[in-house]
Amino acid sequence: MLKHLSKTLLCNLLKFYNRVWSEQTFPSAWHKAIIIPVPKPGKDSSNPSNYRPIALTNCLCKLFEKMVNARLVHIIEKKEFNLRSEFNQSGFRRGRSTLDNIISLETTIRNAFPHKNHLVSIFFDIEKAYDRTWKYGILRDLFDCGLRGNLPIFIKNFLSSRQYQVRLGNNLSNTFSQEEGVPQGSVLSVTLFSIKINNILKVLPPSVSGTLYVDDLQISCQGKDMRFIERQLQVAVRRIISWSSDNGFTFSSDKTVCIFAVDVGPILIQKFQWRVNRLKL
Repeated sequence: MLKHLSKTLLCNLLKFYNRVWSEQTFPSAWHKAIIIPVPKPGKDSSNPSNYRPIALTNCLCKLFEKMVNARLVHIIEKKEFNLRSEFNQSGFRRGRSTLDNIISLETTIRNAFPHKNHLVSIFFDIEKAYDRTWKYGILRDLFDCGLRGNLPIFIKNFLSSRQYQVRLGNNLSNTFSQEEGVPQGSVLSVTLFSIKINNILKVLPPSVSGTLYVDDLQISCQGKDMRFIERQLQVAVRRIISWSSDNGFTFSSDKTVCIFAVDVGPILIQKFQWRVNRLKL
């Protein structure tokens, strides 16, 4: 419907968006969402925790979110404000994909083998990443990065006073307030989450490298002495857990795994049962 509006109506819509932007207001209808629980494939559907909540929000707001997100991404990519550490996120960025992180890890492994170094990599899983993202933490990070004006105010209005109802079939639940987290299914939420988690790589010790793909974190360490690698990874794990505690995230120890890279001819990586709880996650 929006794509087929006349030029006059499109101009009126633009004027409306400009008023929302310049007057620093936010329509109350834009705060409301309908949550559709989508079952995770291969999971027990009788367990409520095995559903992924997808938020259906106002289409006018979603269009405006895309405009705001394009401006925010432009600022990030052009490094027009200080992120305090390089933006190492590969998810949902133009010209970036999972291949970037895979090739980066493979290159690190191949460079380790000629020096006869061991390499251990840990893959972390964040529990309910979007639902537990700290709203105030996002705004604080944007402020610390030097972002001022209407953009952070719009983001604050976008995140505050959100309400939702759950819909199953034709039945709607009561209305609830969303105290924390960012809306599922929002293009702006992805960018805000990426900014919030970006600084987790800054806490890693110099001997440990890491990559991010949205909420998927991978760290690795190499060396000739496995005891050195284990100590460095233990320091990294402690710092990651401390950072997560300060920023409202929780890692799943059951879904977090280690991979030990060994040079066995045509087989590059061999996975083995070295549980992460050995590193006291």
